[in-house]
Amino acid sequence: MELAGPTSLPIRQVWWLAIRPKTLPAALSSVIIACGLTWFDGVFRLGPALAAMAVALLLQIGSNLANDVFDYERGVDTEARKGPLRVTQAGLLAPTQVKLGMKLVFFAALVLWLYLAWASSWFMIVVGLLAVLAAITYTGGPFPFGAYGLGDPLAFLFFGPVAVAGAYFVQALNISAAAWWMSIPIGLIITAILVVNNLRDIPTDKAAGRKTLAVRFGPTWARREYIGCLVVAYALVPILILSSLLPPAAMLSWGSLFVAWPTWRIVRREEGTILNLALAGTGKIALSYSLLFAIGLILAGL
Repeated sequence: MELAGPTSLPIRQVWWLAIRPKTLPAALSSVIIACGLTWFDGVFRLGPALAAMAVALLLQIGSNLANDVFDYERGVDTEARKGPLRVTQAGLLAPTQVKLGMKLVFFAALVLWLYLAWASSWFMIVVGLLAVLAAITYTGGPFPFGAYGLGDPLAFLFFGPVAVAGAYFVQALNISAAAWWMSIPIGLIITAILVVNNLRDIPTDKAAGRKTLAVRFGPTWARREYIGCLVVAYALVPILILSSLLPPAAMLSWGSLFVAWPTWRIVRREEGTILNLALAGTGKIALSYSLLFAIGLILAGL
């Protein structure tokens, strides 16, 4: 089956573009951090761990679909957009189609969340509903908080403390001090993804009336926010090791600096479309940081 539009593509390929697959590996990073910690602490549980990973992916996909359709309806996405293709704005899918896809994805996430609640605590249902609400209202609803400079702190909250502590809790039925502390660095790195996105979109966001932190305080401030997120993320690991909350093998996470350094060079010097490379690069920082951290803890626990 093909879809008629500005370009003729198979419907499966259009939906593949809509979910933005390049954003998905970073969505797993918080859960990977939690799984490394549960393994080291001897409380790893495969079923809840896999379900938490699936929920993280579904929430990211649902959020991507919500942003696609709601930014189009608010007039934020135009032909002047410098980011990756948005299927609603490009006419590849109708808004009703994207909204239906979004609802189905969030429904699947909530079904899995019921399993996580059954495996741990029914309070997790509340957490799940709040996560879905946050994903929708980033660009949708009467108060799209992403347009008012609240995107950065809420991205940190949900990808950091909520995701790491939640993924640890559904396996261990408690939350360790290390899990709380390690929710900070990965939350900051994923927030840095949003910072790059907002830095790139300053001209179009201004035109659309979006008041992100990058629009409010300017590109220099946004670049400082970006490097600040990365510096704190990397600095916390040796501090936690010296505090005996993590084993020395956690320093393996610093191997991701080989990705972070060239990405920062792009953010520091460039603007416009080329920042899409830094957007993808920052996602790779999050994934490599979390994977290397988890590998370090697994090795330390052997």
